[in-house]
Amino acid sequence: MDPLRIGIVCFPMYGGSGVVATEIGFALASRGHEVHIISHAQPVRLRTFLPNLMFHEVRLYEYPLFDSPLYTIHIAATIAHLIRYTDLQIVHAHYALPHGISALLARWAVESRRCRVITTLHGTDVTLIGPHASFAPITHLALRESDRLTCVSTYLARAVHRNFAIPLERIEVIHNFVDTQRFVPLPPDERRRRWETEKCLIHVSNFRPVKRVIDVIRIFERVHREIACELVLIGDGPERDRAEQYVLERGLHPWVHFLGKQEDIIPPLQHATVFLLPSEEESFGLAALEAMSCGLPVVASDVGGIPEVITHGQQGFLHAVGDVDAMAAATLQLLTDGDLWFRMSESARARALEFDAARIILQYERMYYRIMTGIQGE
Repeated sequence: MDPLRIGIVCFPMYGGSGVVATEIGFALASRGHEVHIISHAQPVRLRTFLPNLMFHEVRLYEYPLFDSPLYTIHIAATIAHLIRYTDLQIVHAHYALPHGISALLARWAVESRRCRVITTLHGTDVTLIGPHASFAPITHLALRESDRLTCVSTYLARAVHRNFAIPLERIEVIHNFVDTQRFVPLPPDERRRRWETEKCLIHVSNFRPVKRVIDVIRIFERVHREIACELVLIGDGPERDRAEQYVLERGLHPWVHFLGKQEDIIPPLQHATVFLLPSEEESFGLAALEAMSCGLPVVASDVGGIPEVITHGQQGFLHAVGDVDAMAAATLQLLTDGDLWFRMSESARARALEFDAARIILQYERMYYRIMTGIQGE
């Protein structure tokens, strides 16, 4: 079928939605589609040059009448311009608020009958912010008027149905994905050697309160009392200062390393032993999937979409939110039982292959073509 002209609207931040949106764009461009990434800053995963992959930075103009830039309007204006200038066929918005609304405003503004709007829901826009009384009507508008809705997990699709009474048949579950050709484990012999000689726990996130970074450090603290190990924290966000202060107060700073935002997280994942994800809420758990693809067992909270990725006792361990003692005990088990660790390492890699990018991207591509031809199902 003919290549499509696709606009992808996302946040550039260090988080799952921005990573997924950018990786979708890159993969689609690699398959010959014309792709336009739209964001207020360059996304962290927008890397290799492709002639048919373009980035459009949204300019946030200030005007004395307004207390702050009108982000949603600026995004809508940029999308409207691209619909006119490039005849976009699809606008794929990541997050209902604000990007789904911005895409709809743009389509209405240019009165395009051809352009289709797809909204992918990643979590907080429909579980936390969207249902709030201040936003519920406008969120429902974005969900209702989008030509297609996708969710990154079955858990999230059910939450959308529960919170907004959107029929489940209108929601397509397309899981997040990982490039298993890039996120690869070290060779088995080297992994075994590193397990025997170096113990390193790792956490990657945007350091929002929901990620419970202090719990990550508390888990490490308990483990470190029993066995020599280090902790690597990758990312940045509102909880970083508090986390650093906690580390200093507990005298853990010689063994805890804050690396900040890293463009390439593959080497630290490959050299780590266990991935920690004690989040309060996760719609999917992309960071855990990328770690699994590198052969890392995961110790995580048993919440949200995480159980759709990790089976307790196979690719790692799942425990109740806030149960730091149980998570520490599970981590110690992985650090002291080599056979268990290697078995879970192999299982983690095998499970990650089921979410390979090539497989998931095909699901998005098929959905685009169905919508363009007016077919809403198989």
